[in-house]
Amino acid sequence: MPFSPLFLKLRVSDPQMLLLQQQRLVISSSRTILMASKHLLKPTPSTLPLKLNLSSPGIISAFPLKPNSRILPISLKTFALPYTSHSNVPGPVYSENPEDTSNSSARLNVLKKKLEVIGFDTQMLKTGQYSHLTCPTCKGGDSMEKSLSLFITLDGDHAVWMCHRGKCGSRGNIRAFVNDSSSYGRLNQITKIKPKREITEESLGLKPLCSELVAYFGERMISEKTLARNSVMQKSYGDQFIIAFTYRRNGVLVSCKYRDVNKNFWQEKDTEKIFYGVDDIKEASDIIIVEGEIDKLSMEEAGFYNCVSVPDGAPPSVSTKVFESAEKDIKYQYLWNCKEYLEKASRIILATDGDAPGLALAEELARRLGRERCWRVKWPKKNEVEHFKDANEVLMYLGPDVLKEVIENAEIYPIQGLFNFSHYFNEIDGYYHHTLGFELGVSTGWRGLNGLYNVVPGELTVVTGVPNSGKSEWIDALLCNINRSVGWSFALCSMENKVREHARKLLEKHIKKPFFKAGYGESIERMTVEEFELGKKWLSETFYLIRCEKDSLPNIKWVLDLAKSAVLRHGVRGLVIDPYNELDHQRPPGQTETEYVSQMLTMIKRFAQHHSCHVWFVAHPRQLHQWNGGPPNMYDISGSAHFINKCDNGIVIHRNRNPEAGPVDQVQVCVRKVRNKVVGTIGDAFLSYDRISGVYTDIDETSGE
Repeated sequence: MPFSPLFLKLRVSDPQMLLLQQQRLVISSSRTILMASKHLLKPTPSTLPLKLNLSSPGIISAFPLKPNSRILPISLKTFALPYTSHSNVPGPVYSENPEDTSNSSARLNVLKKKLEVIGFDTQMLKTGQYSHLTCPTCKGGDSMEKSLSLFITLDGDHAVWMCHRGKCGSRGNIRAFVNDSSSYGRLNQITKIKPKREITEESLGLKPLCSELVAYFGERMISEKTLARNSVMQKSYGDQFIIAFTYRRNGVLVSCKYRDVNKNFWQEKDTEKIFYGVDDIKEASDIIIVEGEIDKLSMEEAGFYNCVSVPDGAPPSVSTKVFESAEKDIKYQYLWNCKEYLEKASRIILATDGDAPGLALAEELARRLGRERCWRVKWPKKNEVEHFKDANEVLMYLGPDVLKEVIENAEIYPIQGLFNFSHYFNEIDGYYHHTLGFELGVSTGWRGLNGLYNVVPGELTVVTGVPNSGKSEWIDALLCNINRSVGWSFALCSMENKVREHARKLLEKHIKKPFFKAGYGESIERMTVEEFELGKKWLSETFYLIRCEKDSLPNIKWVLDLAKSAVLRHGVRGLVIDPYNELDHQRPPGQTETEYVSQMLTMIKRFAQHHSCHVWFVAHPRQLHQWNGGPPNMYDISGSAHFINKCDNGIVIHRNRNPEAGPVDQVQVCVRKVRNKVVGTIGDAFLSYDRISGVYTDIDETSGE
């Protein structure tokens, strides 16, 4: 009768259970199982586990934690063949050391399964060494090169990888068991000792260029002399010859990069990353860096030998990460490997491609080399829309003389916050030729003020005056005049005015009739319904309100954010903030009011300049204990002397309150500061205020002169 031995199968649905299968399992029973064979049946230890040790992390017991005080004999029948145990076998004991070789294979198997889920081919992976694989993210690009380096720790618990393709850079790490202790803490030290291959022309099978490849370079305007000087070679690859760019340092072959006719690139693995042509920049004070080997050869055709090419092409975009050290800057390791060559250069010309990745590469290089010694190339126009992409395109279509001119006319690499006047020549030209608009300011509409104060976009005017002197009324009248003359629209953050009251004041100034038939209107006819409806349309088209309908007070940032929206959405050219003391002025602990006011006014001025928007800021003077009835000084403003120090224009509005001193409807406009002498100067102007309509007029117009 045929014999079928007894098997116990364990279904595994969790990586942790896989470890249970891999462990050396020993029976903890007083019985043994008779195994059938063609020889005599003899008792052998069973492979059936009855108890697993929990001292090793990640091992799950299928039995109670409490030890059994008594082991009962087990009697199993297999095809009517009874057996009884003859001896007691001790239970298994596992090492708590995660690097124990009895556990490392199990860890590695679990780790491999996790890597396979990500997309890695794990057949050839081994612990303690690097493996070169196809990146599951970029698939090795068009050439399907094995550009990804993966390292597994000796204990098989941790894997770390990185793709070295310039346009990918994918990296990551994973562990077999999250809570296991392993050599993860020593991983940084392990990755630093990666050995570099030593290569020769013979070991790589490199040969001199054939006539077909020389002709290919000739079509790209690269001479055979230049190819020979740069040791450009070829290699057999299947049924074709491919181009081999040899990377040498001190004449010794360090690495090699290949290119086929379809513009697929790949490099020799485990070789040191350096610049292509690094020997050409020894002792050079000026260095040119290009994005590809053919561009470096093109520069030589234009007479520039002090040129090198990066080995890995350009990144898709500028990284947002800040590099901490040379060891961690893996993607640009070639810079650090050639550090002694670069340190001697006083000027570095970045002639990378003109596309987005090329510009990103230039920025990454400038970050590391120092923007202050970098220049950048501006490639000439190909047509009305496009520019030439790189050095070889310029060489092929425009010739070596134009390429030389392009390099000689390289521009200083921009440094944030550092400029040259030439960067602003277009604006300066427009200012000189009066093409910007409002170079001499906008008239206030009052002849008496024309020589003193004119409104320039992008400036800050601080207006002050004692209470009830007409500061807000005068600003409203000024806005009406400017709208009438040049059509500006405005944003109003006027927190002391109710909306309906503010609308009445503006409409009276615009229509020049009283809003109501009331005592203040005397015998003047009230504005008609038709005039009122047209006035409402004018209000809607001219003014945009910034108001906080909540109980809390708005702060200056909230106001400026809404004003920015008004500029971008409605094209407003002026902003009124009235008054300063109606804003929320909470400041950080330790900050004085003077420091706060300075910071606040800086924010307002930057807003005005950036959006070409004039800002009027109304600020009340502090309490005047010994006031003699005259106009206050700008230094009397409550809070800080910065109001007069930091503003572009400072104006005091003062109304006569003493009939013996002159007409009580006379308003004195005191221009106390004008930063720009082109648009005004310090002085006083006097206007007459019509209480019925709220209109301000020149004194001579009121008297009939």
